[in-house]
Amino acid sequence: MRPLERLRAFFRERYPLGGLAEFATHKTVPVHRHSFWYYWGGMTLALIGMQIASGVLLLLYYRPSAQEAFESVRFIMTKVQFGWLVRSVHAWAANLVIFSAMVHLASVFFLKAYRPPRELTWVTGAVLLFLLMGFGFTGYLLPWNTLAFFATKVGTEIAGVVPVMGPIIQVFLRGGSDVGDVTLTRFFWLHIAILPLMVVGVIGLHLVMVQLQGMSKPLTVREERSIPFFPNFFLRDLIAWALILGAVLSVSVYWPATLGEKADPFAPTPAGIQPEWYFLWMFQTLKLVPGHVFGLEGELVAVGATGVAGLALLLVPWLDRPARRGRSHWMVLAAGILAVLYVVGMTGYALWIGHRP
Repeated sequence: MRPLERLRAFFRERYPLGGLAEFATHKTVPVHRHSFWYYWGGMTLALIGMQIASGVLLLLYYRPSAQEAFESVRFIMTKVQFGWLVRSVHAWAANLVIFSAMVHLASVFFLKAYRPPRELTWVTGAVLLFLLMGFGFTGYLLPWNTLAFFATKVGTEIAGVVPVMGPIIQVFLRGGSDVGDVTLTRFFWLHIAILPLMVVGVIGLHLVMVQLQGMSKPLTVREERSIPFFPNFFLRDLIAWALILGAVLSVSVYWPATLGEKADPFAPTPAGIQPEWYFLWMFQTLKLVPGHVFGLEGELVAVGATGVAGLALLLVPWLDRPARRGRSHWMVLAAGILAVLYVVGMTGYALWIGHRP
């Protein structure tokens, strides 16, 4: 018996995985003109893998303290061999994974893949997007540069506007009344321990649901064509992963991440300070809302509306029920289109304002 066959026999005797192998062999994926959107879930997973791999490498040299964080990142970028590339990959993958998750969620929404029995699959996907944005928010402060410090200060101030729980959330995030060394430590542990455990759990649940229920087919598609998941669709997924890895490496080489200047907590807030692009629509909304709306604080109204929008996103499968086709169906669709236009428009407007002379 050959060594490979011996190895297979060894595992078959001890771990009866015949059912799993049979499931993988018989699982199919629908083929139609919208099949392109199926690959965005796999690309999001690949980008999360890049984040984990590059993050582990950065952890070998990073020091989570206000006195040493900036210097440790500068050491990684200037002294560690290919350290600048690893950090650039981590930074670019962080942005692209949120973009990919947004595209994936939007495609699921407009193809109506949240229909029963896939309601909880949608919920886990939306929760994953929120967690990835939390990754971006907590990781942004870790280099301890000027831009990250003051953007985090503004972000935690916004969190403090939430009624009742706002001040508690703000103190929890900051570890005190202001952004400081304790804030950096808390964001570090949230970024490398708590959020990763939550993301792994949600991804595992999401993947199990997708595998058990299969991929949804749009209502407009009538043909019944499909291909085996393994190896046909899996190999196509691998090609997409290779392409996204090449794209991340390319932009990391040609547009490497910069570090800026070390944060000075006693310096005034620089003019034109802005958060990362995926928070710009919220940031710009807060800037444009009047001081008072219907007798309420403008910031409170804007934060409340954002919270309601997030809750509505989670409840989409129950707001658009097949049994209630008609007005509710078109209202949910129109709300989704307006939401996408609003987020894209406000993000573009904020970027234009930020780059004006």
